[in-house]
Amino acid sequence: MAQQPVHRLPSYLNPEALGPWGVYLEQVDRVTPYLGELGKWVETLKRPKRALIVDIPIKLDNGVIAHFEGYRVQHNTSRGPGKGGVRYHQDVTLAEVMALAAWMSVKSAAVNLPFGGAKGGIRLDPHQYSLDELERITRRYTSEIGVIIGPNKDIPAPDVNTNAQTMAWMMDTYSMNEGGTTTGVVTGKPVSLGGSLGRVEATGRGVFVTGREAAHDCGIALEGARVVVQGFGNVGGTAARLFHEQGAKIIAVQDHTGCVHNANGLDIHALLQYAEEHGGVAGAPETESMAPSDFWALETELLIPAALESQINADNAGSIRARIIVEGANGPTTPQADDILTSQGVLIVPDVIANAGGVTVSYFEWVQDFSSFYWTETEINHRLESMMRAAYTATSAVAKTHKVTLRTAAFIVGCARILEARQVRGLYP
Repeated sequence: MAQQPVHRLPSYLNPEALGPWGVYLEQVDRVTPYLGELGKWVETLKRPKRALIVDIPIKLDNGVIAHFEGYRVQHNTSRGPGKGGVRYHQDVTLAEVMALAAWMSVKSAAVNLPFGGAKGGIRLDPHQYSLDELERITRRYTSEIGVIIGPNKDIPAPDVNTNAQTMAWMMDTYSMNEGGTTTGVVTGKPVSLGGSLGRVEATGRGVFVTGREAAHDCGIALEGARVVVQGFGNVGGTAARLFHEQGAKIIAVQDHTGCVHNANGLDIHALLQYAEEHGGVAGAPETESMAPSDFWALETELLIPAALESQINADNAGSIRARIIVEGANGPTTPQADDILTSQGVLIVPDVIANAGGVTVSYFEWVQDFSSFYWTETEINHRLESMMRAAYTATSAVAKTHKVTLRTAAFIVGCARILEARQVRGLYP
């Protein structure tokens, strides 16, 4: 009788440097005891369905031929087509993109969207290239991954260092190759090309909604509550503004240029404008600069990590004095930090719930593209808030039932839905 393979890790990964994929595997291991009979399918979650690595050759403005490494990973499509962003960053790796795709699978299922998880990336610093060069890179990347994406296969969206213009180039390239306009191949597009109203603010708005619900559960009034935000891009900036408009005090913000602090509360509207004009928050008027170690140690009601993964780790978790952490970024807290913070009584609203606003409105955009019937921004925001509140409430109920953290509860909900779909569909052939 044939033996079951014992290789847990794909051969193309370095077991000594798994990065974010290792964090994801630990999270799956923690949730497995709660999956019951579905646990026999759990290995499905530990392997991506498909991983594509592509070479992207383009001619730079100076005539030099440059090559870039690109990825598109589809983690699971049992519940529907893959869904996930494309990030441009010099440190992108296959293991990172795999983890991001896997978190998208869990996120989509936890919010009960009819999507699987996918993610893409290109290893480059976009700030080093002209707009024309970025367009050529994007179009060649789209052509290379075109064999596995499509409105019913895998639907890319913006992520770190990509935006609506990037999606417009991707949509146009795919459409030209298909011979007909296909707006539903990507989401996060400009409204003029079938994009959805409310999409730009969706992720940050979802962070605000789940953070507000968590604050209510903890008996914290938003009026006067202190909020610390790491990352001041689309997600962190939007969340900061919405909390500010509800009367909360944003006392500190950190981005790639530095940390700024004002114990009486930052003027978020002015800070957003300053960051737009100066490329970051460092040096903003009426603020004090501070060291990153001091930033993490600030006493606050809510802390919102909205930058990159693994920012809260075993080195700084012990110094954190927040009552609630709302994860705007993907994978910002390592499992070790999770344990430290939980032991300190910190409530963590996990990324797979907290930042699901983006994929939720992407779902709305996808639906609108298929129907060619578009909703108002008020309708979008109302539907988004309703779904985010429902997802948070359901996750909180599971956490109380099993006496587990919100992260474990979200993984119980998401993984169970994925594996139930896998079990009902069966194996083909």
